[in-house]
Amino acid sequence: MFAAAVSKCRTQMRVSRFLRYYYYCSSLHSPFGFRNFPFVNCVKSIPIGAFWMWPFFQILSYSVANHQSIVTQASPSHDVHDKILNQNLSDVEKSAIPCEKLCTNHTDNLCSAGDLPTAARLIQSLRDKQISLGPHSYNSILKAAAEEDDSDILTQIFKDLLVSCDSVSATSYLILAKAFMKKNDDVILLRFVREVSQLTFPRSATTMNRIIFAFGEYRQVDKALLIFDEMKTLKCKPDLVTYNTVLALLGRCGRADEMIHLFASMEEASIVPDTISYNTIINSLRKVGRLDLCLAFFKEMGERGVEPDLQTYTPLIDSFGKSGNIEEAMRLFDEMKHRRIRPSIYVFRSLISNLKKMGKLKLATKFSIEMDACLSDLVGPGDFKRKNR
Repeated sequence: MFAAAVSKCRTQMRVSRFLRYYYYCSSLHSPFGFRNFPFVNCVKSIPIGAFWMWPFFQILSYSVANHQSIVTQASPSHDVHDKILNQNLSDVEKSAIPCEKLCTNHTDNLCSAGDLPTAARLIQSLRDKQISLGPHSYNSILKAAAEEDDSDILTQIFKDLLVSCDSVSATSYLILAKAFMKKNDDVILLRFVREVSQLTFPRSATTMNRIIFAFGEYRQVDKALLIFDEMKTLKCKPDLVTYNTVLALLGRCGRADEMIHLFASMEEASIVPDTISYNTIINSLRKVGRLDLCLAFFKEMGERGVEPDLQTYTPLIDSFGKSGNIEEAMRLFDEMKHRRIRPSIYVFRSLISNLKKMGKLKLATKFSIEMDACLSDLVGPGDFKRKNR
């Protein structure tokens, strides 16, 4: 009963918002001068959500249309949709206001009024007229569709965005991924993946990689893996970036065995692991205490001619130091310097801290002096921030 009451309240709020927006549009375009008509001003003054409390509801229902009572209508009629759409298109074509700003205003208003179908048709009509739109307009509808759990509009608008814009922001991918948290139907997801693959070919792999990454950001690892497996059946086969992304997702949630199995499958797929691949698996394995495997993969890097970097040595030196194997940590530190890899302040601090814990105060003091002497040359927080950008 409570759920039914909530659903009814939401419907009444959507109707109220739509009517206020509809009469606002009418006041701008009607030849009868509705702007000054007191009845319309009365409608516009109704608070959102309080529509059901108005004592003259039946009069308003009669005045809006001679169709069904809006008590039983979940959305406005098709004719009303068309009228609002045409009014919005006319505004965009005739207005002196910059097109992108005007389109953003219209889509925001339509989404706020709960009229997603008209907002989606407006976007598509403008695209057909070769009127450029900014990402904000698309993201507004994507967010609204996600809130309404409307997968049809969500996927269609995202596909329009991929076709219309040269570059799609991470925000759009994250909105898409978040929306699918509510979906347990894999059929919808896989159909969407196939459509996107065909739509964006030959750059499909890049798009899929970003979708997988976004799903991983919302911890939807199983759905990300589902997309990864589906890619193997499409023209856009998984590439090195795909494998590195999925390795990171599995490592982040502690699924070490699956991560190792996936790493081994790269050879079968003729994908050669790079430094990022090894860094990902070494860092993930050290988090679950598998230092033996960390060293095994580190050794494999050398055998394959893959050059380690600071991100390779840092977790190894830190982990061996914390585990009490300070000799191995110091050996790796010397090897890193021998390779002319610039140390970070974090490596020094980790080494010094672990030496102190083991009572090796003279060595700790020696490294502390060395750190202070080359402090300006060490990799610090600013370097990591620049790299992340």
